[in-house]
Amino acid sequence: MKVKLYELAHARAGDKGEVLNIALFAYRPEDYPLLEGQVTAEAVQRHFQGIVSGPVLRYELPLLHGLNFVLHGTRPGGVGATLDLDPHGKSLSWALLEMEIES
Repeated sequence: MKVKLYELAHARAGDKGEVLNIALFAYRPEDYPLLEGQVTAEAVQRHFQGIVSGPVLRYELPLLHGLNFVLHGTRPGGVGATLDLDPHGKSLSWALLEMEIES
């Protein structure tokens, strides 16, 4: 059965220039292995295809039941240079929560 990440986790984001940081935290510790196993850097890169032009790095935070992703090349020129309606990382953290995984 597929579930959206927002059913299992919450996210926080921040951006500086063309780099976006998204931290994903499981609501329940028992759901962390699902996130760890399926929300890989490659899966996040595919999910943001067309938005992220550079590498995606993943850092594991097992004691916090979280994953931290650093996405390079998200906004050419940074927030101040984009014409996007909502150019800040907050909107992309919600976009990550729309990703589906197997439960």
